[in-house]
Amino acid sequence: MEQRINFHEKGQGALKTLYPMGGYLKKSSIEVKLQELIEFRVSQINGCAYCLDMHSKDALAHGEELQRLFCLNAWRETPFFTDRERAALAWAEAVTACNVPDATYTRVKEQFTDEEMIDLTLVVSSINTWNRFNIAFPNPAAVGTYTAGQFG
Repeated sequence: MEQRINFHEKGQGALKTLYPMGGYLKKSSIEVKLQELIEFRVSQINGCAYCLDMHSKDALAHGEELQRLFCLNAWRETPFFTDRERAALAWAEAVTACNVPDATYTRVKEQFTDEEMIDLTLVVSSINTWNRFNIAFPNPAAVGTYTAGQFG
């Protein structure tokens, strides 16, 4: 696949609306390590190669374990995740699919405060937005070039 529009170059006006969201999330109620786990999982679902590369490297830089990343696609069948992480992953998958059953909401509500649920939803929404830009306007040459912490 060839690179289409270079949205980082041509889309500065649109992207400027997303950067403050990232700044907010860095200070949000959701711990960075959990944010990275969610961002990696949603990027798996969406098939975003650039974001998978980025968030695997950032997750590892924040202390994530390789085994957990290797098994993230099968998180329900592994013993490696806490109840809070499992609730967050279920939420991330449901919000990404735009189908949040009551049982998923209840499960998340048991692990997260109202503010955290809103912030968690913003994490999911943010990575879905970035995935969609990277999928719509891929730059295959950029996949693999990301350095942990490159964007702050």
